Amino acid sequence: MNLIQRPRRLRGNEILRKMVRETRMDKSSLMYPMFVQEGNNCKEEIRSMPGQYRYSVDCMEEKLEELCDVGVRSVMLFGIPDKKDALGSGAYAQDGIVQKAFRKAREACPDLYLIGDVCMCEYTSHGHCGVLCGQDVDNDRTLELLAKTALSQVQAGADMVAPSDMMDGRVSRIRQVLDENGYVNTPIMSYAVKFASSFYGPFREAADSAPSFGDRKSYQMDYHNRREARKEALLDVAEGADILMVKPALAYGDLIREMKDCTDVPMAAYSVSGEYSMVKAAAQAGFIDEERVMCEMAVGAYRAGADLYITYFAEELAKCMDDGKIG
Repeated sequence: MNLIQRPRRLRGNEILRKMVRETRMDKSSLMYPMFVQEGNNCKEEIRSMPGQYRYSVDCMEEKLEELCDVGVRSVMLFGIPDKKDALGSGAYAQDGIVQKAFRKAREACPDLYLIGDVCMCEYTSHGHCGVLCGQDVDNDRTLELLAKTALSQVQAGADMVAPSDMMDGRVSRIRQVLDENGYVNTPIMSYAVKFASSFYGPFREAADSAPSFGDRKSYQMDYHNRREARKEALLDVAEGADILMVKPALAYGDLIREMKDCTDVPMAAYSVSGEYSMVKAAAQAGFIDEERVMCEMAVGAYRAGADLYITYFAEELAKCMDDGKIG
């Protein structure tokens, strides 16, 4: 046959396929989410997330060193306090669990880049992401506590803060407070496009953060909406966000791409707990090849436009990059 165009020519062998690969990944773009809790000598496996643990501060160093050894140098910390109250005071306490964890991580692994998740849900007695007014979250009162939380994390050693609460105006308020206290060079990675998603189920066990009533649909986004996602992203850039995030990742590649195209800041995608647990459960049942599915999911997020990938599979993905199975 007289075929001029033969796309298969560029698929002939592994060297050629890698040579013309359009989507490339690097370990420096991986971020690992890590849970820390009060107590001593604790490494508690999360039932709904096999292979993931909640660590006490004295037990986190081994995991941090494992990550460093494979080339994962960015860690996002989530704290689980012993005591909670209506104002989530543990979130911004100088001796709070996540503040202690930042100090320990900074001491143990000074080369790590540390990111603080800024939210109230793990710390409030009602499990919502801010101060309540009746049955609703008071947006503007919550802003002050979020800013205090961000500042306390940076003072404890965080290199970057990542507000995940979805309150209107929180990026602007956090930026203002950080600047006023001399942290003008501390970046903000905004959970700009965060949906009210069923994929978060295992995280709520991991972080002990399920709301005691209602849901979070009055502040997290309706997953039917594209234009609203663009609106949120552009607002956060205007308020001073340095990096934007789309969360979850797996079912939202179209929005990762759209947010990438409509802004000029780096784009992060968070492969959330439900994505991780589905892969683990299906692999344990023998239905899928865990490693191959894990790699394919990651490539999908990068192909969609992600520059940074937040994932519980960070360590495994880094090893696959070393082995040439992905990259």
